[in-house]
Amino acid sequence: MEYVYAALILNETGEEINEDNVTGVLEAAGVDVEESRVKALVAALEDVDIEEAIETAAAAPAAGAASGGSADADASADEADDDDEADEADADDEADDDDEEEGDGGEGLGELFG
Repeated sequence: MEYVYAALILNETGEEINEDNVTGVLEAAGVDVEESRVKALVAALEDVDIEEAIETAAAAPAAGAASGGSADADASADEADDDDEADEADADDEADDDDEEEGDGGEGLGELFG
């Protein structure tokens, strides 16, 4: 992941994404650089418009959810959702019990950001 971040930093600063620059960013961050991974990254990004890729990736989650998938993937997702719902119900029951016992009534993430 550090390698991709290095490429994104170089892109953001307007520097060329080449082996020397990627290696320099990684070394500055204290990463033990693997030359083969740097070469692979630079080669993979050679014909990629990073700005376009970022915009596409930002829009992908919403588009992916709307477009659906294969029947097998949908069935697997439905089974996973059923399992998640059961786990959430159990967790909610436990959380309700904990809240009643502790009497904190409202502490949680909402309180952190509220």
